[in-house]
Amino acid sequence: MDCIFCGIIEGAIPSGKVYEDDCLVAFNDAAPRAPVHVLIVPREHIQSAAALTGSHAELLGRIWITLPKIAQKLGLDSFRVITNAGADAGQTVEHLHFHLLGGRTLDMNLG
Repeated sequence: MDCIFCGIIEGAIPSGKVYEDDCLVAFNDAAPRAPVHVLIVPREHIQSAAALTGSHAELLGRIWITLPKIAQKLGLDSFRVITNAGADAGQTVEHLHFHLLGGRTLDMNLG
């Protein structure tokens, strides 16, 4: 298994899942940068935001509609969403994912 996130999605790697549906899985980040730090990952393996095309429009809509639902479930009134595309931007796992952060006042240097 080359992709750790694919392993988590398949259930082969344990994680603290907080949400899943037919196209998304959300789980606690192993190295949290805030009191709440959840990764939202599509089940489809997409390398990064740079690999997105028009064919992903429905998936992206689903992600952005689901993000506030996950935040609400986790008790967040305010939150930040980050995605990185490429190593120079800080992407460490080559599978599209969104960081949902909250639980305290976030400064601009986070992420």
